[in-house]
Amino acid sequence: MLEQVHASVRNKMQKTVDLLGSELSKIRTSRPNPAILDAVKVEYYGTPTPLRSLASVSVPDPRQIVVQPYDRNALPEVERAIIKANLGLNPILEANLIRLPIPALTEERRKELVKLCHKLCEDAKVAIRNIRRDANDEIKKLEKDKKASEDDAKHATKKVQDVTDSEIKAIDQLFEKKQKEILEK
Repeated sequence: MLEQVHASVRNKMQKTVDLLGSELSKIRTSRPNPAILDAVKVEYYGTPTPLRSLASVSVPDPRQIVVQPYDRNALPEVERAIIKANLGLNPILEANLIRLPIPALTEERRKELVKLCHKLCEDAKVAIRNIRRDANDEIKKLEKDKKASEDDAKHATKKVQDVTDSEIKAIDQLFEKKQKEILEK
């Protein structure tokens, strides 16, 4: 039973860290990252479709992203969807592709993005701690119901704390990496 609790804790905490990583990848840095377009949905034949399904996205140089739809007829819809996504990018329509010049970030905007990243990381840490609390409550319940000995419960609680510490350290590393990317000019 205690091993199931431990495996569940590790799995939930890893999912939390993975989700944070994907959220942080969507935040703009001074370098273009195609992941900022992941949330863009294009109205394609009446169906909201992810941009990645309709077009190839590439980064040819450090100041722009190029979106090339597989179907040229979808070009205006892709452009409209990028504008509607409110990413702060101004698409430039060319013959069969869309160029997205990435403007340089101002110092003020960089600080705002770092604060946003910090908030996302703090929220992830709170989620990790809530998972730990729930696991510890479950361990105490098992001990109370005589399904686990006192020593096993203490050992399980320590294992849960070790996983918690490890995942919080991973969150801190993600934040440091993202902060460095944002502040890099």
